Amino acid sequence: MNSSRAGKESRRGFLRTYVFSTNHKVVGIQYFFLSLFAVVVGMTLSWIMRIHLAWGAGGISGFQNLFGLNAPGGVLTPEYYLSLLTLHGTIMIFFVLTTAPQNAFGSYFLPLQIGAEETAFPVLNMLSFWTTLIALGVLLSTLFVSDGPPISGWTAYPPLSAVGRDAGPGLAAGQNLWIISLGIFCIGAMMSALNFIVTFIDMRCQGMSLMRVPLTCWAWFITAILILLSFAVLLAAAILLLLDRNAGTSFFVPANLLVSGKIDPHAGGSPLLWQHLFWFFGHPEVYIAILPGFGIVSHLITCFSRKPILGYRVILGCMLAIGFLSFVVWGHHMFVSGMSPFSGFLFSIPTIIISLPSTIVTLLWLGTLWGGRLHFSTAMMFCLGFISTFITGGLSGVLLAHPAIDSYLHATYFVVGHFHMVMGVSAIFGIFAATYFWFPKMFGRLMSERLGAIHFGLTFVGVYCIFLPMHVLGMEGSPRRYAMLTDDFLQSTVGMHRFITIAALATGAVQLVFLFNLFWSMFKGKRAGANPWNATSLEWSIDSPAPFMSFHGELPVVCCGPYEYGDGTEERDFVMQSNSVGSGDQ
Repeated sequence: MNSSRAGKESRRGFLRTYVFSTNHKVVGIQYFFLSLFAVVVGMTLSWIMRIHLAWGAGGISGFQNLFGLNAPGGVLTPEYYLSLLTLHGTIMIFFVLTTAPQNAFGSYFLPLQIGAEETAFPVLNMLSFWTTLIALGVLLSTLFVSDGPPISGWTAYPPLSAVGRDAGPGLAAGQNLWIISLGIFCIGAMMSALNFIVTFIDMRCQGMSLMRVPLTCWAWFITAILILLSFAVLLAAAILLLLDRNAGTSFFVPANLLVSGKIDPHAGGSPLLWQHLFWFFGHPEVYIAILPGFGIVSHLITCFSRKPILGYRVILGCMLAIGFLSFVVWGHHMFVSGMSPFSGFLFSIPTIIISLPSTIVTLLWLGTLWGGRLHFSTAMMFCLGFISTFITGGLSGVLLAHPAIDSYLHATYFVVGHFHMVMGVSAIFGIFAATYFWFPKMFGRLMSERLGAIHFGLTFVGVYCIFLPMHVLGMEGSPRRYAMLTDDFLQSTVGMHRFITIAALATGAVQLVFLFNLFWSMFKGKRAGANPWNATSLEWSIDSPAPFMSFHGELPVVCCGPYEYGDGTEERDFVMQSNSVGSGDQ
């Protein structure tokens, strides 16, 4: 049956093989490049905003040519600044941090690591990618409609996002397109999650018991459950918001709302209902972005420490606990919404508790490193960077778990620094680690380790120069979302904002080294053997790059766990999960 399928695939044309392919490896690479495009767009938007904040008061040469009436005299209007802010947040949250670690690497490596030839629903896998691509296209189309992208931010709080063009620029067609894009993305994400869950449960090869599954696969599985449960709620909320805007319903808009001198005709809705629904999705989203990184870091540090992972079952238990707790802490995003002190207390407790499993996992990673024969490859260094930034961002998160402290810091740059460090930088470090580690299996060549070391070193220093000062700005009371620093009390912060902007520009420029390394190595990099890292999991038992039919129809039989390192000689100190297939060129 498998050889028959291979024959059919080989007779397919270019479009069915490389564009509308159902092969999980092609879909994974498509997701990877979609996220790469999205992160370039999102980072460019952040550059524009940072330059405007630092030096925008006198006008920026070229801005007027680029943005026309949205930047008269080279100065971005406050409304357009907020529009760019909305796009930046939406692109980075959904199309980078959600898509790359889960869909790109999960689609490619989940079947390989559990010994399956394909995902459970290959057509659904293909459709989920194209649905996500359409969602990105709809979102970017807001740049070209007459009123531009919405100004309501990536959280789109009503009533601002619900009452239409009377509330300001971008809130007519732009806001409708934003909601439609979000809804389409939710559908694609849920299709992919369903596919991941069934593949994990039903497609494991012989001998791959649950306790022999690599932690990467467990992380993708748990994340898929979070996506299925949380994105369904967000999709429902998006539909209700669209109805409020276009069908006269009043789910989120209260009665007697005065907008631009007119009483809005809606009645009976609650803006807080949107916040509850949104953050019921929003807090699991934090772990949707970071849990795949947990799996990647756990998987890689044991390989590059040449030691078994410390506390496999404990790490798994902690990831499950984090997944569960992520659904009961959404209220801590709403401490300043007017909720009662008792409710704030109830949400504060689990918010503090959820830091415990994260702390345990971090300690187990450090325990795995302790006494190991460390190999400082670029992938390993990004794993260490992940641990560092996760600890730094996590510590500031514990402060924000207290309602009294959060009330002061909530609208300041402290929150920006916190969530960028723990959710953005850590997750992206996980993506970088995975890219350097699995690049040989995806493209058959090795990335340059020298360029990788430069990339890591400068990026690591750069992100601390960007986001640590934001914590200081926040403690000084510097508000976020301000388009200009013209108020008297903000003048003293201009110097620090300029330092952050220079660091952001420099760190962004360093990513050109990564892009050069990525594309140059695809064609000119050193050819990789089947198992260049002497790793143990099943993907390293097949050729590099992975062939179209991964196991050539002969599924492996697993004989041991995924982290059997340290036994044997220094040249071969590992046991592969399956020796029934070629064990590579160790």
